[in-house]
Amino acid sequence: MFTRFRRKRINPVLRDLLQETHLSVNDFIYPLFARSGKGIKDEVASMPGVFQMSIDEIAKECDELKKLGIYSIILFGIPDVKDSVGSDAMCEHGIIAETIRAVKATHPDMFVVTDLCFCEYTDHGHCGVLDHVLETVDNDITLDNLSKQAVIHAKAGADMIAPSGMMDGMIQAIRGGLDGAGFVNLPIMSYSTKFSSAYYGPFRDVAESSPSFGDRRSYQMNPANRNEAIAESVADEREGADILMVKPALAYMDIIRDVKNNTSLPLAVYNVSGEYSMLKMAAKAGVIDYDKVMMETLLGFKRAGADIIITYHAKEAASLL
Repeated sequence: MFTRFRRKRINPVLRDLLQETHLSVNDFIYPLFARSGKGIKDEVASMPGVFQMSIDEIAKECDELKKLGIYSIILFGIPDVKDSVGSDAMCEHGIIAETIRAVKATHPDMFVVTDLCFCEYTDHGHCGVLDHVLETVDNDITLDNLSKQAVIHAKAGADMIAPSGMMDGMIQAIRGGLDGAGFVNLPIMSYSTKFSSAYYGPFRDVAESSPSFGDRRSYQMNPANRNEAIAESVADEREGADILMVKPALAYMDIIRDVKNNTSLPLAVYNVSGEYSMLKMAAKAGVIDYDKVMMETLLGFKRAGADIIITYHAKEAASLL
């Protein structure tokens, strides 16, 4: 009788000893969405368990995260006023700068990552200043603004910058801005391979960042392009990124492994809103065992090559680990 594989699976202790891939609470970064006001904690209908929060509520949320062992967050801002260039994102009194200062004042041990982009701050919903002739984002003007935004975040106390706009040359521009302002030790986690994906739908509800016209295919990646995906991340590594990222994650496991195999940097994945909401709605319909499917999905990201997982499931997963 041939039992070479099964005899290593029968005993549960041996199964645990031989497990190749492991999840840890230290793998997770939890997204938070800040807006002005006090006592605001508004749940997003398309993302059960995810909230827009005022800064005081975000401070309380950090208390809860730390009780679960989660010490890393990524901040997104929802400004009161939007304009054509996203001025709030480059203001020392803007929503993100104020949130960073508040979190670091009450939770100095919390590792604060900031999403660096303009889609939440512009009145047109695109990721930078528009070139009205081409009807897309002006790459070079936006690079200058990203550099200014990064320095604002750094001065407020951010621990890591995460640019997500997919502008060509953004890492080099941001690194130059940070270094020039004296923040040579502040790391950059680049959204280096970010696809123009239908999985972002619920995020645009919580971040209020839907484009007012067109889409983002002129700067985000074609989901069909594997070789280009690798090249994007390799280019960001060359420009000086400290950590790379693939976004979305669930439909791009092959890309996660490709990037991992072709670069020497740590790799993050963003388990995006649509992926999260699908599991939530499937659980509500009673068609899956939510906890088991969630943990299997997160384990799959690690197995594919992720070192860091940005996920709305972080609190639920931490409570099970």
